[in-house]
Amino acid sequence: MEGGIRIDKWLWAVRLYKTRSIASEACSKGHVTIDGMPVKPSRLVKINEVFQVRRPPIKRSYRILQLASNRMAASLVPNFMEDITPAEELKIIEMQKKVVWFERDRGAGRPTKKERRDIDSLRDDFWE
Repeated sequence: MEGGIRIDKWLWAVRLYKTRSIASEACSKGHVTIDGMPVKPSRLVKINEVFQVRRPPIKRSYRILQLASNRMAASLVPNFMEDITPAEELKIIEMQKKVVWFERDRGAGRPTKKERRDIDSLRDDFWE
């Protein structure tokens, strides 16, 4: 493994994706980037390389500490990668957890136009 390992295989091995095919698809769709450029699933990664994984609503950043080709136990993952996501990105997740979701009584049906406008205006006020 001196030359590196395929990024789709590494993402699967460190448990960022449930299957290798999902990891490969994420790379193909541009959800995985290195230096701001989308990578192909066959891209070889090396130790100390930094990559980003887009998982809405944020983009997480990781540094590769060791290479792995076989899937590992979740307890071993911190030995292979370091999460270096900026604090600003993590705040977005915290804000999303605090968002008040509007619940309707069971059987109340769909909101009327007026109720929908009220819900949208509350949402817009919160995000400003």
